[in-house]
Amino acid sequence: MILEQYYIECLSHASYLIGDESTGRAVVVDPRRDITEYLSDAARHGLTIEGVVNTHFHADFVSGHLELVEATGAWIGFGEAADTDYPIVRLTHGQHLTLGNVDIEILATPGHTWESISLLVRESRDAEPSAVLTGDSLFIGDVGRPDLANLGDGTNTDLARAMYRTVHETLLALPDAVTVMPAHGAGSSCGKNLSSELTSTIGEQRRTNPSVQPMSEAAFVALITDGQPAVPGYFAADVALNKSNRALLDQDRRIPDLSAEDLRAEMTSGTRVLDARTPDDFAAGHLRGSVNVGFDGRFAETGGMVADIGERIVLVTYPGEEQEAAMRLARIGSDNAVGYLTVDTTFPDALTDLVHTGPRTTAVELEELLDADAVTLIDIRNPGERDFGVIDGARSIPLPQLRSRLADLPRNKPIVVHCAGGWRSSVAASLLRADGLEKVSDLVGGYAAWTERAAVSA
Repeated sequence: MILEQYYIECLSHASYLIGDESTGRAVVVDPRRDITEYLSDAARHGLTIEGVVNTHFHADFVSGHLELVEATGAWIGFGEAADTDYPIVRLTHGQHLTLGNVDIEILATPGHTWESISLLVRESRDAEPSAVLTGDSLFIGDVGRPDLANLGDGTNTDLARAMYRTVHETLLALPDAVTVMPAHGAGSSCGKNLSSELTSTIGEQRRTNPSVQPMSEAAFVALITDGQPAVPGYFAADVALNKSNRALLDQDRRIPDLSAEDLRAEMTSGTRVLDARTPDDFAAGHLRGSVNVGFDGRFAETGGMVADIGERIVLVTYPGEEQEAAMRLARIGSDNAVGYLTVDTTFPDALTDLVHTGPRTTAVELEELLDADAVTLIDIRNPGERDFGVIDGARSIPLPQLRSRLADLPRNKPIVVHCAGGWRSSVAASLLRADGLEKVSDLVGGYAAWTERAAVSA
């Protein structure tokens, strides 16, 4: 049996290739849009991809099922509650997909969404199960959040109750030795306490996962509906894309290098500029109105927070990172990166009139400003992060909500934004300045620097 995991850190996303070496038949599970790696590995193993299974309608990325159908002629499988604009095979609880000796049993596991399924994999129909691909139902260290299917309309308790039954009646009923292989890891907005481990076992999760410990249904519902990360705005768009006959991704796509004149014209027409360099380099000099989304962090997901799906984008990157940056955006359906400018240390002379520095605030400076009541402090961390401590007087506006809550921001004082370590606050401060707010800076080093200052003072 071939069972390979493909994990991309930028989206904390795992996809899978399941194949039978004796027959050469295979399926891909929860694929991303850039499908070359699946095709290459299938060829290397002598496999033919005949099916593509999505465990649910993903919200955080655009699935590559249509690209794989175009490349291989495969069928597309979803849980039976799914409704799509393209033909699908409806997979029901207890159904078996046979690749030859390798057997895949479909488990209905609603809770994250109604159509959610898991795939129980065996070396043969009569063998003990060896792995379960759980999608966004059971994570390592958590379970999937129940509110994304309804995207905040307040009707998530029915899904939470369904997740309780999924966990205790279906997934925890599996043998302890079964390997758990979810669709996401640490950092994903699809749950709140995901582990950095990429696989586990049912037995280990039974012992260590706080969300699956014995508790009442009411206690479980309260646990998984509280403290979830704020929902990035692009999630609704990606769910719609995953249900529709959308445009296919060109696997050989390359975005062009822009001249200074072309870049200036794009900026004049309102094209969003995403600067993918580090916060320090961005603060030292950047194009006026650009937003800092560092390539070294959660570039795709955060890019979807600050630029709408379909919006024209110009990328500013370090040399050699431009094409990968464009691909990362394409994975969430943001296909309108129209070109790039690479910058190592300085911008071209023809653009120097557009280069600005970014104000930053140290922890010591922030303390003085707060004591003088001379600043508005915005905490852009997620709700669960605030459980570890807050700065007195900070107003909570999680980064994914920032664009929609600009009207909530007072204009009578300078603004300082902070996150945990300083990466997201550079995003937020630059976004606010790009949207017309003046006198906005970010806290260097974030909340970690603030607590370190307090420890030194003590």
